[in-house]
Amino acid sequence: MSDIVAYPGTAASPQAEGHTEDNYLTHSRGIMSWLITLDHKRIGVMYLISILAAFFLGGMMALLIRTELLTPGDTIVDADTYNKLFTLHGAVMIFLFIIPGIPAAMGNFVLPIMLGAKDVAFPRLNLTSYYLYVIGAVLAVVSIVVGGVDTGWTFYTPYSTTTMYWGVYWLTFGAFILGFSSIFTGLNFIVTIHKLRPPGMDWFKMPLFLWGLYGTSVIQILATPVLGITLLLLIVERALGIGIFDPSLGGDPVLYQHFFWFYSHPAVYIMILPAMGVISELVSVFSRKHIFGYTFIAYSSIAIALLSFLVWGHHMFTSGQSGLANMIFSLLTFSVSIPSAIKVFNWLATMYKGSIHLDTPMLYALSFIFLFGLGGLTGLFLGALATSVHLHDTYFIVAHFHYVMFGGTVIAFLGALHYWWPKITGRMYNEPLGRLSALIIFVGFNMTFFPQFVMGSKGMPRRYYHYADEFTFYHVFSSIGSYIMAIGFFLIAGYLLHSMFRGRKAPANPWGAATLEWKCSSPPPHHNFDEPPQAGDPYDFSDLVYDSAIGGYVSKQNPQPAG
Repeated sequence: MSDIVAYPGTAASPQAEGHTEDNYLTHSRGIMSWLITLDHKRIGVMYLISILAAFFLGGMMALLIRTELLTPGDTIVDADTYNKLFTLHGAVMIFLFIIPGIPAAMGNFVLPIMLGAKDVAFPRLNLTSYYLYVIGAVLAVVSIVVGGVDTGWTFYTPYSTTTMYWGVYWLTFGAFILGFSSIFTGLNFIVTIHKLRPPGMDWFKMPLFLWGLYGTSVIQILATPVLGITLLLLIVERALGIGIFDPSLGGDPVLYQHFFWFYSHPAVYIMILPAMGVISELVSVFSRKHIFGYTFIAYSSIAIALLSFLVWGHHMFTSGQSGLANMIFSLLTFSVSIPSAIKVFNWLATMYKGSIHLDTPMLYALSFIFLFGLGGLTGLFLGALATSVHLHDTYFIVAHFHYVMFGGTVIAFLGALHYWWPKITGRMYNEPLGRLSALIIFVGFNMTFFPQFVMGSKGMPRRYYHYADEFTFYHVFSSIGSYIMAIGFFLIAGYLLHSMFRGRKAPANPWGAATLEWKCSSPPPHHNFDEPPQAGDPYDFSDLVYDSAIGGYVSKQNPQPAG
């Protein structure tokens, strides 16, 4: 457990003896104080830096892929390098960025403060989780140095067990280690939510972001071991020649697909459930209105987590499984869309007649609803047997996947980053540039991926290095969109870095939110709160009033701002 034993200002704390309490950034200095820290906020920041580095690496690979596809023939790389690029792009983005992005970075920083707690339940396990993430990331990068991997990010057998590239060992073992990081984080979050809620915060007074993290944690603990065992079996088969998945050795390659997708479809919701939790916070705060249908949104998070384990077979409609199994998986695929739709309709109802503030985080929330809605709609096409078989392994799949994962998780991550940036750094960013970058990314994203729906419906297969001349226009248009999107991301990096040195000092509550993390100073004290906070309705904004002198919101009953 943490070494923190009391809130500052209480009898057992140093501040009670006349000492001053600093914020978490300045509490202790030096690189070692960060590397061995047990402070959940510092661990969250280290996760954030590492995850953003992975996003940059994966993004550069994506730009190289789109540049290569500008022409039907050779453009900048050969076919072998192209195969390695899209494999590593997928693996880096999925395992190093999207899966840990919101839970590990934002969740680590925000979850204990939202609960009014001093830290997570197991601070040392939390730090262990981060170092396991770093080890897994290093092993993934080593795979590039030793020759790369060209199997696709799914590592489908028997090719992944017979290819001559040694990078398969490194990348799959890296993913295996990353799985432990994910499991430990999920375990920590579940115990923290169960045991460290403050008096007055029952299950149905928790912020919906915590419900999203809770559902995610359940999936992490139940599904991730399946992936770990599967990857370990793949490594054993490749190293020892034991027939598990390779048909030439008496194995079954379809068995690998069952194992892999039993984890990887729930993993889609590891990525999207925290994103949905973020959107629930943003929509309510920037509509200045109590969230509509709180109970339905909370229960839908758990429903998504449970139903996600029952739909893996819709990835395998063309694998030769029985027609009855295909029909069952198709039906279950439609059913999992219901709790997702409940969330979307409740967000729209929350905004109805609300006082909507189009600040940067809200622009990302609106982008999420549009893009994720389109991704979910095209998912229904792929859940229907009549269309799925024809669209299988085409660019329609690529577009659908990116509308759900990028248009969903990444856009929500950007919304969360901008929303909690003042709390993390204590500085405000340039709001006009934030709105401009949100618009640029929205336009660039749709230019990049919407043409791929058209290509896929016309029969353009995914993963192909060369393509027919009739698809040239769509690929060029898509590549231009990717460059526009990259401009938006570099703009974000520029003004966020600038804000750290020149940004206006952030008030405790710049957005007028009612959850507990906005009741401490920005950035938070080392112990999070100077005294135990009082939990209330996380979506009741009636007690808040804007104070132009500090550029933030304060309580009507206690107008003195925290910090």
